[in-house]
Amino acid sequence: MIVAPPIIALIKKAKAKQTILVYVEQHKDKVGTPTMGGLIFLISAALSCLFFWQGEKRLALIALIVTFAYGLVGGLDDLIKVVFKRNLGLRPYQKIISQAAIAALATYFSYSSEYIGTAISLPFLHTTVELSYWYLPLCFIAYIATTNCVNLTDGLDGLAGSTSALYLAAFFTIAVFTFSSASDLGRTLYAEEVKNLAVFIAALIGGLIAFLWFNSHKAKIFMGDTGSLALGGACAAVAIFMKNPLSILLVGISFVLSGISVIIQVVVYKIKKRRVFLMAPLHHHLEMRGNSEAKIVSMYSIVTAIAGVVAVLGVLQ
Repeated sequence: MIVAPPIIALIKKAKAKQTILVYVEQHKDKVGTPTMGGLIFLISAALSCLFFWQGEKRLALIALIVTFAYGLVGGLDDLIKVVFKRNLGLRPYQKIISQAAIAALATYFSYSSEYIGTAISLPFLHTTVELSYWYLPLCFIAYIATTNCVNLTDGLDGLAGSTSALYLAAFFTIAVFTFSSASDLGRTLYAEEVKNLAVFIAALIGGLIAFLWFNSHKAKIFMGDTGSLALGGACAAVAIFMKNPLSILLVGISFVLSGISVIIQVVVYKIKKRRVFLMAPLHHHLEMRGNSEAKIVSMYSIVTAIAGVVAVLGVLQ
């Protein structure tokens, strides 16, 4: 809340405004709204981590680096849009190559880490499965899919921010249980890593809460790709680092709906030349059906919260 006003003022002074060329009728008044607001929760989260990290923090530090790396790609995309005053920033191939490079490096870190390894937890079954080399494509796809699906979810005031905060709250709960229940030496060392990862998650949640103060309808600032890609990277990293990548599908149900709705729309249109949704992603379809932005954000938040509780119970019980 302290850093948000000066950042917003700086962005306005730099005239970093959103350019919208293709929009639903309800969004025509959003042209010119300041963007790149993701800097609010990225900067505040980084500062909080520096104050509160203690002891072993390799996992937390890599999670922060991954988050900022994806945020940098999004920031370049936003800057191109702002400078050239167009809705297209980086070319699709430039985006995917950049995202793939970050995903590959992050995947290799997890694969070679003594704390993470190649075994993942199976939600609700209370067991783990050793994936060996199959861990590499799973982890890589998790990063690519999550970052892009969170990016697709960023289409309404407060939508990506609120669902991401609830998603992170679920994994914060899992992290607290993990480090508080450690007993033997090996688990204690991993628990210390997870404790600092929990600090990172909490800091990001706090930054998102402050951001939502200014981003809830009617938004005074958008997070832009700077924020949405960074959040996607963070959401993937915390799940993977806590050996629960499959839980992304449940806790991140809002992101999954966004991604699947776009895939269905594109595939069906290519094959049958007709649209399944009035507009994709799904939240735009709901908006075109007459639902207000606030109503849709509430619906998504409730569904995400319920999915988060179910996922936490599945992991902890």
